[in-house]
Amino acid sequence: MIFALQDMLRGRKVVLASKSPRRRELLRLLFDEFEIVPAEGEEIIPEGTPAEDASRLLAEQKCRAVAEKYPDALVIGCDTTVISDGEILGKPVDKADALRMISVLSGNRHKVISGAAICIGGRLDSFSVETVVKFRSLSEDEIEAYVATGEPMDKAGAYGIQEKGCLLVEGIEGDFFNVVGLPVTELALHIEKLLGGEG
Repeated sequence: MIFALQDMLRGRKVVLASKSPRRRELLRLLFDEFEIVPAEGEEIIPEGTPAEDASRLLAEQKCRAVAEKYPDALVIGCDTTVISDGEILGKPVDKADALRMISVLSGNRHKVISGAAICIGGRLDSFSVETVVKFRSLSEDEIEAYVATGEPMDKAGAYGIQEKGCLLVEGIEGDFFNVVGLPVTELALHIEKLLGGEG
């Protein structure tokens, strides 16, 4: 069962292929001990990839890269994309880009998709989870004040729902933790299935 994942590992190491402090905090809900080994190299989304598939494919890339170094460990890769009208809103490159993104999201619904990949013993499983987020209609002053906090600069879509960015949000449909960056329940279920298949 998912409450006993640590016991199911049979002494194997758990490795998170991400440097995100938010994912690190959420993974502690599943495992008491794990290593942080961010994937190296450029993240590449193949040309023609639907926006909805990007996060899962990037998670697979991260997972495979780290699993090559830790073949006996349970390796977890994850990536989150914010999608508005088919456009992937990544991390803003500067203040002007952050202002643009928040303005685009203001008063509208958008999708947050987190893709996850897990690898153990040469076997890989991947999936993605979608949550719909609705922003309030924001004034220019509100947008500028939020961007001035500096919070948007290292976050996909230029906001963090678990921080001050929660004040921009009117409501969500789906998994809250998925928006933070790690769909914890779905991840636990997939890990349980993968570990159970070791026989």
